[in-house]
Amino acid sequence: MTKLIINGAKGRMGQTLLSCAARIPELQIVAATDVGDDLSGPLAQCDAVIDFTLHHVTADVATLCARHGKALVIGTTGHSEAEKAVIRAAAATIPMVWATNFSTGVNTLFWLTRKAAEILGPSFDLEVVEMHHRLKKDAPSGTATTLLEILADVRKLQLEEALRHGRKGITGERTSEEIGIHALRGGDVVGDHTVIFAANGERVELTHKASSRETFANGALRAAQWVVGRAPGIYDMQAVLGLK
Repeated sequence: MTKLIINGAKGRMGQTLLSCAARIPELQIVAATDVGDDLSGPLAQCDAVIDFTLHHVTADVATLCARHGKALVIGTTGHSEAEKAVIRAAAATIPMVWATNFSTGVNTLFWLTRKAAEILGPSFDLEVVEMHHRLKKDAPSGTATTLLEILADVRKLQLEEALRHGRKGITGERTSEEIGIHALRGGDVVGDHTVIFAANGERVELTHKASSRETFANGALRAAQWVVGRAPGIYDMQAVLGLK
């Protein structure tokens, strides 16, 4: 039995996590907390914490988990470099799964994107398009950012220099050294991501569309079961799913 705390329990993902966990006999939710709640009390009862709150909250959660020796699963995105540094420091003490997306399908998309970029080569222009619900606070999405990082890594590009966030005005001809990112927001879209490889005469598109948050919740719960007892460090869903 894996005992969990769901932090961010009042949010859309938090509610979905609680619903999905109730259907998994091997899991026990010992506390459902949210921003402003004191985690230190229930921490003693749990094996791991799943954090789906806000980027400025996660660093403190990671530090607290490290102090108490509890594993951590991070689903929150949009962290600053300073916040990331605090989280990485905590990972020296505890195991954590830190992923931008917990969907099995999306992690397959990550794998396919790397393979396609390697096979198609530099003659194909790279663009990423993502769409989410109107209430999403960060852009581009964490999943889109991971896709961009994969593309930049394969092409040996500095991501911040290569990125083009949409285009406006007289931009000049597209260069082979840029990667386009386009963030769409509207309605109740759970999450759509498309990676476009465009060359003269042909185009390859890899697309994943999520229609239910349960996809992400079940992945995060699977990650929580997997990470307990692992060596300290940062793992991703590729590791959880055995894709690397």
